[in-house]
Amino acid sequence: MNPSMNAQDYFELTQLYAHYASAVSSGEWELWPEFFTEECVYRLQPRENFDRGFPLATLSFESKGMLKDRVYGIRETLFHDPYYQRNVCGTPVVRKVERHVDGDRFECEANYAVFRTKLSELSSVFSVGRYIDVVVRTPEGLKFESRQVVYDSEMIPNSIIYPI
Repeated sequence: MNPSMNAQDYFELTQLYAHYASAVSSGEWELWPEFFTEECVYRLQPRENFDRGFPLATLSFESKGMLKDRVYGIRETLFHDPYYQRNVCGTPVVRKVERHVDGDRFECEANYAVFRTKLSELSSVFSVGRYIDVVVRTPEGLKFESRQVVYDSEMIPNSIIYPI
């Protein structure tokens, strides 16, 4: 635990990560945007582009409204073979803590793995990588201001439907 972070803050942070993983594993996609601030960034990007500083991302959303649009797309307009997704998230490492009068800000990183199970098939590893996050304290609790999902493999399925 970062020495400038207290135990209560760290508990709340780990709960944010755990509840996020549970929500995106549940299929209740309308829960997903509620983990973010109104002005937020969510990017899904290959490690190679991230490491080289290239801006190209597989998915890039720049507001909670855009996340809600994605949820609408998942529910109403995207057609795909149905599957289940199970997200497993490692314990977050706090890289930086900033205390402000208007709220705290935490820069964190955590490893993740996502498993996919298509109906009548064995589960398979869908994506592995890390989350690089900025988490802020809001009146509603801790929220992601920025979530950069950096996946390790250069090969990804031809479509990413659900949030990681």
